[in-house]
Amino acid sequence: MQRLVGFDASIWVEFDHGRHGVTFEEFVEQQGDALLRLAFVLTGDRHLAEDLTQTVLVDVYRQWRKVAAASSPEAYVRRMLVNAHLSWRRRRWTTERPVEVTDRDAGSEPDTAVQVAERDAMRARLAGLAPRARTVLVLRFYADLDDAAIAEAMGVTESSVRATASRALAALRSAGAQDLEEAL
Repeated sequence: MQRLVGFDASIWVEFDHGRHGVTFEEFVEQQGDALLRLAFVLTGDRHLAEDLTQTVLVDVYRQWRKVAAASSPEAYVRRMLVNAHLSWRRRRWTTERPVEVTDRDAGSEPDTAVQVAERDAMRARLAGLAPRARTVLVLRFYADLDDAAIAEAMGVTESSVRATASRALAALRSAGAQDLEEAL
């Protein structure tokens, strides 16, 4: 995964170190790539992921004292990223239509054809899920968060996370079975 394109944290003035003794610049150096990867998995598009990450980092900069004072700044910013993603999806839903992922968007890592085809099929199935369902699955399986952390990041109850994950996994299984039937 690339580093944040066009984001030069050194242009920002050094801010209060907060409780954790980390400046905004140091935070971006330490967490920027992880935030970009999470944004990529949430959006499925490298360019949207960069835009989403940049937008969230601008908000983080504006609220740096509050973020730095949080018990876990990483979790606080991750929640900001998830909220921004869901907000973007709600706004975009009526004005834009998603397009299929092209080979150009799949990444530059050399993969076998089978792995690429499976990954593209999974991305297409994930893109078909509701934004909240996709977010739950990404946080559970990509970010490796437990139900409590997902609930905190999304501002919902743990039972809501479990129910959403169950329905989303059932939808993915159903879509996978349909893909298999179509292939035969």
